[in-house]
Amino acid sequence: MLPTLRQLQYLKLLSEHGSFSRAAEAAHVSQPALSSGVQELERVLGAPVVERTRGNVQLTAVGAEACRRAEDVLARTEDLVEAARNAGRPLSGRLRLGVIPTVAPFLLPATLPGLKAAYPALRLFIREDLTPRLIAGLKAGQLDCAVIALPYEASGIEHAHIGDDEILAVAPVGHALAAPGDIQPGALKAEDLILLEDGHCLRDQALAGIDMDAPRGEDVFAATSLHTLVQMISSGLGVSFLPAMAVRAGLADDKGVVIRHFAAEAPRREIVVAWRTGSSRAAEARLLAEAMRLD
Repeated sequence: MLPTLRQLQYLKLLSEHGSFSRAAEAAHVSQPALSSGVQELERVLGAPVVERTRGNVQLTAVGAEACRRAEDVLARTEDLVEAARNAGRPLSGRLRLGVIPTVAPFLLPATLPGLKAAYPALRLFIREDLTPRLIAGLKAGQLDCAVIALPYEASGIEHAHIGDDEILAVAPVGHALAAPGDIQPGALKAEDLILLEDGHCLRDQALAGIDMDAPRGEDVFAATSLHTLVQMISSGLGVSFLPAMAVRAGLADDKGVVIRHFAAEAPRREIVVAWRTGSSRAAEARLLAEAMRLD
């Protein structure tokens, strides 16, 4: 006997919710029905998949491995259903798209109207999140594709090019780096930097592009978003980096900040549409990247 898709779905929901009652609610079945399905899965596998303690559910080692494999099986099954429903109709039906926060506010307003006009049957569900969680969502089948920035190491992921995005320096008015002209190598000091919080790939890509380490210490400022970052710089708290797409969108239209290019080879990031290797929606992801191309 083999596990059924329903049993695998129950296990995945148990892992996500940590409770039989909440997992049953998410599956739209009764708690006894879900519990029975999990017990049948255990009989098929010949080993327990969950440890049942009062008020808590913990996956066993077998259960965790089964859940990891179940996520892939369920994701591929969902791909199959979507592909069958939309056969011959590219970019139609539901598409779950992830976008990183340093791209979403600037790329989406510029590209979504044209995308919707070209593909009126497309129903987009957009999730904004950091790259590691978007990659995890792709691999778990929670997302169909995601707009991220490279370089970023991720196995089992393929991508299509949207465009290159130069990374620029931004300084408060009156700062030495705000003087006319490009910023020369070595002029930017780590102790002057304000960066985005850990998890934003832009910070690592910018630092790597100019071969610089992040500032260290308990008094280092960190911003939660690019909008907050610009406000902090405008207040004279330090200097930082902004992607060119954000500058073009008007994010740096603040009298208190100045944008400067780097004199040496400018740091850049590559904006791409990424998808899980083997996804049946790979062709659609490539079409999406083409529709979102940066000039």
